[in-house]
Amino acid sequence: MKQDILFISDLHISLEKTEITRRFLDFLQHRAAKAKALYILGDLFDAWIGDDDNTPPNKAIKRALKAVSDNGTEIFMIQGNRDFLLGERFCVESGIRLLDEYAVIDLNGQPVLLTHGDLLCTDDLPYQAFRVKSHSQEWQQNVLSKPLLLRLLAARWYRLRSFWHKRKKQQDIMDVNPQTVIEVMRKHHCTTLIHGHTHRPAIHSIVIDNNPAQRIVLADWKKDSGECLCWDGEAFRCELV
Repeated sequence: MKQDILFISDLHISLEKTEITRRFLDFLQHRAAKAKALYILGDLFDAWIGDDDNTPPNKAIKRALKAVSDNGTEIFMIQGNRDFLLGERFCVESGIRLLDEYAVIDLNGQPVLLTHGDLLCTDDLPYQAFRVKSHSQEWQQNVLSKPLLLRLLAARWYRLRSFWHKRKKQQDIMDVNPQTVIEVMRKHHCTTLIHGHTHRPAIHSIVIDNNPAQRIVLADWKKDSGECLCWDGEAFRCELV
């Protein structure tokens, strides 16, 4: 009987990252297929510019996700800052279900809060302003109305621009704000938070209203390494994939 629940984030799959794509396809076939559920907490893709984009390796990813879903593993996803344009067509073709930007799940009677992580980085004011704009229906409809080729070229430009902007920012600004974390966990009545985005994997012990709590940061996947968090019904453990 399937019981493991898996959590991953920040694979940043793209045409150029063939080894990460291979590792993920292998993970789906040999590990995720044996799990009860898989939660993808954002940035599965390095850039998603519309559900009509079937350039490699997108078709292979959707087919592999659908095969795992059809085999009985529930697959959930929270959109990240790189793939927030994922829509209903992708869900149908891949068999996944999109969750809200904050989602609370029950693990053996324990409420656990899930999010991508970008909303916690409240010190990065320029990004938060862009996030508000880019999540508006008007902005997204305008982008998706453009020809696919133009969107592909724009995505390449955005990735390059994002790379140079990050080099100029202070590292602390791109990490979570501790007070924001506490406020969000308090609002959702959770003492465990799981997120990605920051590429700083760790388990942080914190205190909220005199009660112990924890913030688990998922690892980003690299060419030579991948990692998932597993809940086995009793405890969390990290697994290399």
